[in-house]
Amino acid sequence: MAIFTLVVTCKSTRWIVAAISKYLAEQGCNIVDSSQFDDLDTGKLFMRVSFVSEEEVQLRALVEGFKPIADKFELNAEIHDGQSRMKVLLMVSRFGHCLNDLLYRWKIGALPIDIVGVVSNHFDYQKVVVNHDIPFHHIRVTKESKPQAEAQLLDLVDQTGTELIVLARYMQVLSDAMCRKMSGRIINIHHSFLPSFKGANPYKQAYERGVKLIGATAHYVTADLDEGPIIEQDIARITHAQSAEDYVSIGRDVESQVLARAIHAHIHHRVFLNGNRTVVFPASPGSYASERMG
Repeated sequence: MAIFTLVVTCKSTRWIVAAISKYLAEQGCNIVDSSQFDDLDTGKLFMRVSFVSEEEVQLRALVEGFKPIADKFELNAEIHDGQSRMKVLLMVSRFGHCLNDLLYRWKIGALPIDIVGVVSNHFDYQKVVVNHDIPFHHIRVTKESKPQAEAQLLDLVDQTGTELIVLARYMQVLSDAMCRKMSGRIINIHHSFLPSFKGANPYKQAYERGVKLIGATAHYVTADLDEGPIIEQDIARITHAQSAEDYVSIGRDVESQVLARAIHAHIHHRVFLNGNRTVVFPASPGSYASERMG
């Protein structure tokens, strides 16, 4: 059984949903999950449809056959093969909790991606990565060598066919050129519930302010540091009896979960950019099993 996902962004108008449903039915396909959102402020429609076919339907044929509908309604549309795994490049510095969590989820099949490599500006996690039979790339970054380091990173992205970069606590700022090249394809995890307590030592700041909730934010990377469109957030409740070290420990758990959920949503094409915001369709109970397969 072939599994596909159709994603659509366009100006909201009548008959679009009917046209899509009719086309898929004519191709012998059955819709198993459908989500849509009309943004009344912008007049845009966002739609995601998962469908299956028991016949020998080729992705190229589906794409070509859908073009007249896309042209008629001026749709920005993509059809993805559910069996194809996205090529992901992970980046890390000296905090490895997110990296270790992602490697475990990948190993047990809970995060169906193709990890093409791990890049780090340190050697701390080289052995961990190599033991997973994943290429490890050390790219040293200094103030003087930063342009050369990023050129090396861009070459690696091109060589590996990287479709998504994940900054799993990678503590170097990417250039504007890199952000533009990979727009909407770089996810960062920020160790605070943005926009509060940005910058260095957010947990220390939170502790000193006596906050009762701490959290983490996964967002797309843009040229504006830590201001990119937010994909996923979560929080943990704490009390006055916990120390700054407790904040860090609890916060790291939240970071790992938030980053994994953001990646899961992205690779299954459930995230749509909507200006400075995002539209994120949840994984329905009926679609989750197929998402883990694909």
